[in-house]
Amino acid sequence: MHNVPLASVDTVARPLLAIGTDYEPGTLLDTHSHRRAQVLYGMSGLMAVETDDGAWVIPPYSGVWIPAGKPHRVRMQGVSTRSLYIEPAAAPREGTHCEALVISPLLHQLLLASMAIPALYDEQGRDGALAQLLLHEVRLAPTMPLFAPIPQDVRLAQQCKAFLQSPNIQTAPDDWALQLHKSLRSFNRLFRQQTGMSFGAWRQQACLLAALPRLSAGQSVTQVALELGYDSPSAFSTMFRKRLGRVPSGFGRAASAGVNR
Repeated sequence: MHNVPLASVDTVARPLLAIGTDYEPGTLLDTHSHRRAQVLYGMSGLMAVETDDGAWVIPPYSGVWIPAGKPHRVRMQGVSTRSLYIEPAAAPREGTHCEALVISPLLHQLLLASMAIPALYDEQGRDGALAQLLLHEVRLAPTMPLFAPIPQDVRLAQQCKAFLQSPNIQTAPDDWALQLHKSLRSFNRLFRQQTGMSFGAWRQQACLLAALPRLSAGQSVTQVALELGYDSPSAFSTMFRKRLGRVPSGFGRAASAGVNR
């Protein structure tokens, strides 16, 4: 199914619905939720996903798992998607949080083939077998480190959200501690309790999330590195390669031109 509204088929008695959708650059899907769980797979461009748990940036040929009923907003930057909408009882992944997913070559091909599956498919035929294989592969998909959690503490959450809008790797935890009227030790303990990460690790992750859309938009590695406060492009490139397993210049080319699968 292609460019079919979910609402028109949501009540069909099948565990899985597959819909491909094309979005204009800059399209914002404001906060909403689905009765079904969703696998959102971007064939091109970037997807920026936000929930009350945190923020993700999903690069091309990667996906995001969105649990049933989870409120989320998505900004599409030149994205053509393939989505799987899965009945909660058939959900192949557990947990209540979104996850960035590594899409294997096999799952990529299955998602392409899913476009031909009608809403009311034969569960005992080829389409039913394809749907079951999709569920198995989604269950096995590993996660990617593309997430910056948002704390529940209101004042700390405000600081985190402001930082995500304008991240800088040089920002010191001492400044945040001062704003919260806490000692550095108390602040670091609070931050780890609220996010499950050290401040330094979270800061790095936020900078990585900010780098991806800039690189995909054609900014040079040097420009992105300096904007994010890195001492040198090589320091930024080392972090990027360590976190994502590829050089930032290669990511920019892949995001703009597509990836050979």
